[in-house]
Amino acid sequence: MEYSSLISYLLIIPFAGAFLLLLINKRNEKLIRYAGLAASLLTFIISLVIYFNFDDRNSEFQFVHKFSWIENLNIFYFVGIDGLSLLLVLLTTFITPLTLISSWSSIASKVKEFTFFMLMLEVGMLGVFVSLDLFLFYIFWEAMLIPMYFIIGIWGGKERIYASIKFFIYTMFGSLLMLVAIIWLAIYASAPLGYFTTSLPELYSVGPQVEKTIQDWMFLAFAFSFAIKVPLFPLHTWLPDAHVQAPTAGSVILAGVLLKMGTYGLLRFCLPLFPQASITFAPYISVLAVTGIIYGALVAMVQKDMKKLVAYSSVAHLGFVVLGIFAMTQEAVQGAIIQMINHGLSTGALFLLVGIIYERTHTREISDYGGIARIVPVFSFMLMFASLSSIGLPGLNGFVGEFLILLGAFKSPVLNNWWYTVFATSGVIFAAVYLLWMYQRVVFGEVKNQKLTSLTDMNFREILVMVPIFIFIIWIGIYPGTFLKVSEKTSAKIIEQVLPSNQVTIK
Repeated sequence: MEYSSLISYLLIIPFAGAFLLLLINKRNEKLIRYAGLAASLLTFIISLVIYFNFDDRNSEFQFVHKFSWIENLNIFYFVGIDGLSLLLVLLTTFITPLTLISSWSSIASKVKEFTFFMLMLEVGMLGVFVSLDLFLFYIFWEAMLIPMYFIIGIWGGKERIYASIKFFIYTMFGSLLMLVAIIWLAIYASAPLGYFTTSLPELYSVGPQVEKTIQDWMFLAFAFSFAIKVPLFPLHTWLPDAHVQAPTAGSVILAGVLLKMGTYGLLRFCLPLFPQASITFAPYISVLAVTGIIYGALVAMVQKDMKKLVAYSSVAHLGFVVLGIFAMTQEAVQGAIIQMINHGLSTGALFLLVGIIYERTHTREISDYGGIARIVPVFSFMLMFASLSSIGLPGLNGFVGEFLILLGAFKSPVLNNWWYTVFATSGVIFAAVYLLWMYQRVVFGEVKNQKLTSLTDMNFREILVMVPIFIFIIWIGIYPGTFLKVSEKTSAKIIEQVLPSNQVTIK
C-alpha cells in the first residue's frame, strides 16, 4: 500500500463526507447523523493506520505528499507529519466522532447543517496540523474559523451572536499579522535561496539567519496570532464567552482541539523559525503564562456557572503548556506536548458532562444543584473522575504533563529562574480548590431543588462517549511512555533548532 497519500485521505474523507450530506434530504435526520459519524470514524481509522506505520525513531517529516499548487509563486500543496502533529491529529480524529455522538439529542434543529459544519471544522483542524507550507497552513487556519463561527452563532446560547463575532474578530486580527509575517519571511528567503518560497523545511534554514531586529518583529507577529488562539493572558477574553455560548459539541472541540492550534503554532513555527527571538522573549512570555495559570484559577474559583468555571480552567491549563514550550528543555517540551493531549481529554470530558446535566435541567448555575450523588450516581462518579484528571491527580493523565513541565521549567537554561516553577505550582493547588469545591456544591449535601429528584442518570449513549476518554486518561496516567516516545525525537529536534544557534548554558 502507498502510504504517502494517507495524509491527503485524512483531509479528503471528512471534506467529501460533508458535501455528500448535502445530497441527503434534511428530513432524514437519522441518516444524516449516521453518515456524519461514519465519515468521522473512517477518518479516525486512517489516523490509526498512520500511527501504526509511523517511525518514532525518526525526527523527520513522514507520509509527505507534495505537488505544485500555485506555480508562479512556488507555493505547494505540501503535507506531512512528525511526532508533534501525529498526536494532535489523533486527538482531533478521536474527539470529533465523540462530539457527534454526544450531540445526538442536544442538537434537534438544522441537523444537516450542524453535521456539515462539524466535518468541515475537522478538515480545517487537521489541515492546520499537517500543513508543511506556510501559505497552505494559513488557508486552513482561516478556513477553520468559518464553521466554528456558525456552530456558535446558530446552535449557541442567548448571547451566541456576540460570542461568535468576538471569537471571529479576535482570531482574524491576529491572523492578519501572521499573514504579513509569512509574506515578509518568504520575500526575505528569496535572497539566500534565489526564489520566493513558503515551504516550511526550506524556511527552517533561512529563519535563523534573519537579522535579529527583523526576527524579533516576525516572531512577535506569529506569537501574537498564536497567543490569541491559546489563549494566553491577557488575550483570553473571547474564550469564556465562546465556551459558554457554544453548544456542548462546540465547547468540546474548542477546548479539545482548537486551543491546541495556538500552542502547536508556537512549537512548530515560532521556536524553529526565530530561535534568537524565542530566547529573547521567553522570559516575558513565561511571565504571562504563569500569570495566566494563577489568574485563570482565581477567576474560576468565583464562577457561578459550571461551564464558565471549566472555561477559565483552560486559561490556567494552557498557561502550563506555554510555560513548558518556552522553558525549552526536553522534559518541559515533552510535558507541554502531552499536556495538550491531556487538556483535550480532561476538559473535553468536563464539558461533555456539564452538557449532559444541562440537557436534563436547563441550568448550569452551581447554586441550582446539590445532593445529586444518590439521584445520578454514574454521572457523579464520572464528574469526579474528570475533575481529578483535570486537577492532576497522580495516576491520571494531568499529573504526567504538569510534572514534566514543572521539572523542565525548574532546570531551564533559558528561564534560569526557579520562581517560574514556584508560582506555576500554585496553579495546581488552586485547580484542586475550584474543581473540588464545584464538585462538592453540585454533588453532595441536601437536595435543595426538588426538580432534581426526577433526574435520570446517564444513558448508554452518553456512557459510550465518556468511556473511551476515561480509558486514555488512565492509560496516559499509568503508562505515558506510549505517547511520549511518539514525540520524543521531534521535541529533541525542536530544542536543537533553537539552542545551538545561541550559546545558552545552565548557570
